[in-house]
Amino acid sequence: MSVLKNIWKQLKRRPMSLLGFGIIGSFLLVAVLAPVIAPTPAGARDAYIIPQFGYSPDPVLPSREHIFGTTEQQYDLFYGMVWGTRTAFRVALQVVGMAMIIGLLIGGAAGFYGGWIDEILMRLTDIVLAFPDILLAVVIVAVTGPSLNHVMYSVMAVSWPSYARLVRGDVLSVKERDFVTAARALGASDARILFRHILPNSIYPVLVVASLSMGSIVITAAALSFLGLGAPPGYADWGQLISLSQNWIMGASGDPFAYWHTVVIPGLAIFLFVLGWNLLGDAARDILDPRQKA
Repeated sequence: MSVLKNIWKQLKRRPMSLLGFGIIGSFLLVAVLAPVIAPTPAGARDAYIIPQFGYSPDPVLPSREHIFGTTEQQYDLFYGMVWGTRTAFRVALQVVGMAMIIGLLIGGAAGFYGGWIDEILMRLTDIVLAFPDILLAVVIVAVTGPSLNHVMYSVMAVSWPSYARLVRGDVLSVKERDFVTAARALGASDARILFRHILPNSIYPVLVVASLSMGSIVITAAALSFLGLGAPPGYADWGQLISLSQNWIMGASGDPFAYWHTVVIPGLAIFLFVLGWNLLGDAARDILDPRQKA
């Protein structure tokens, strides 16, 4: 409780951090209450498939029947936005979680053992870092086939090197400390020293980077969906909703703002989601980084 109380005290000193906490908390509430806010139509086999009310290419403006209007091909935008919140959390948490675990293992092993193991693992990391993230992700998805799962795997595949390099640097420092020397003198195994003593004391910078990466991961996944490499049409995904709006970004002839809702609403959701995580990431850095307390 004292740790949580200290974190809350730190947050109260930073109004922008509280704003980020409020934004992400609001999105989390929408995700949890999605079945209540936007009930799944009777007989639907997948709650993430947006209800379709026709096949006309022209979107429908917001009305009482469709609060946010519809996208191209008459997909209900409100339903897609609500259930897309769950998709956004799923993508962010799974991709960052998998990338962080891989980075911890590779960076931890490289820093702890050094020598040829360090050389091989770091050169592998350099090879991945040599490619532009979005370009390599596009190539991976193009080879494996368009789908939301393949998008997550591809983004994870280009995200772990930053964690590995960060962990390696911290492990190189922590493994020289007295408590590690004492554990080794007591006969502790390499695995116990690494996972019990070194990595727990090297993970705080990784947590800061992970919180800051949540938003960028969602942007990358949305970009791939916009290119047609992500979720299929009609799936509740914010990037997919923007993809459905690309023919209407310029509006209609003589009225450039005719279908503003197809672009602005999902775009605003992505903006706020990324902003919230960035503000929380700044708060995590201030709380966990001891240099910020000096």
